[in-house]
Amino acid sequence: MTRDIVHTDKAPKAIGPYSQAIRTDSMIYTAGQTGLDPATGELVAGGVEAQTRQVLTNLQNVLEAAGSSLGHVVKTTVFLKDMNDFSKMNPIYAEFFGENPPARSTVAVAGLPKGGLVEIEAVALIA
Repeated sequence: MTRDIVHTDKAPKAIGPYSQAIRTDSMIYTAGQTGLDPATGELVAGGVEAQTRQVLTNLQNVLEAAGSSLGHVVKTTVFLKDMNDFSKMNPIYAEFFGENPPARSTVAVAGLPKGGLVEIEAVALIA
């Protein structure tokens, strides 16, 4: 079985000792993506809605660099700093995943890197 590191400049650089994603023979496991702009390394302005859109764009770019896409995602985990933001995050999430979304867990956390409001990780099939 292969284990390849995935990296793209179209998503934020890792801010710790981890990879953006790992690709195996049949699956891709992403690290959690936050609302960081890859160009600046800073969180995008505009609250949880803007951060969710950036998170999913970053995730999409990592998956594409690994040879997959959002359409091949089988499971996500959404981490929210405040569960009251669920109703703001959910419609944007739906825009990216369409009619046949992956399985998902959503949990509230005490904090996220750089003070982020949302983080999402994914497991996807190779396209």
